[in-house]
Amino acid sequence: MNEENQNTVLEDGNEKIARPQKIYLKDVSFESPQSPTIFTKEWKPGLDVEIDSQAQQIADDTFDVVLKITGTVTVEDNTAFLIEVHQAGIFVLKGFEPDTLKRVQNVFCLNTLYPYASAALSDLVTKGGFPSLMLPPMNFAAIYNQRLQQTQAASDGAASTQH
Repeated sequence: MNEENQNTVLEDGNEKIARPQKIYLKDVSFESPQSPTIFTKEWKPGLDVEIDSQAQQIADDTFDVVLKITGTVTVEDNTAFLIEVHQAGIFVLKGFEPDTLKRVQNVFCLNTLYPYASAALSDLVTKGGFPSLMLPPMNFAAIYNQRLQQTQAASDGAASTQH
């Protein structure tokens, strides 16, 4: 199979394409506000991770998708480090209906970007003098479905209070 057809799906006779064109780091930040004293404390870290994303159309059938991961690690109620990575990709997404396009951006694109973001985070943390940070696998399909359900429940709730 050649590369051109790798991410092409024929559905009901309609060609659908989901293919990364470029993967890149858009923004990174690392802070260790308690160094060097944080290195003298017993390493029993607490980790808080926030994940967000955005997609923006940049040309016909071409989108810039950004996965934002922010991590805060604390030791004994002190911030050991704050880290943020904006891992981005330019994707060709062709032939999708609007609802399906949102799903592809929030599942396929984020699944593609996540390993790169995770590696960038781990590399920065290690270069900051801390043990490697290994993020768990993420199920972006489940996260997307949960957000859809929450949005639907919120709109159902808003509709019922207007009656």
